[in-house]
Amino acid sequence: MARKCIVTGKKASFGNARSHALNANRRKWGANLQKVRILVNGKPKRVYVSARALKSGKVERV
Repeated sequence: MARKCIVTGKKASFGNARSHALNANRRKWGANLQKVRILVNGKPKRVYVSARALKSGKVERV
């Protein structure tokens, strides 16, 4: 399973790292995902949740 927030849908984004000479190298920005236990369909499950979803109270830890 890919690392993706089950609440917000956030995942890694891709782009270019640009040097001063504007050389382009492909790179990846990882989302701030935490592996936490939350209730999914009434049962505790260990899933990836974004830090923003945790801070805003969109999910409750078990």
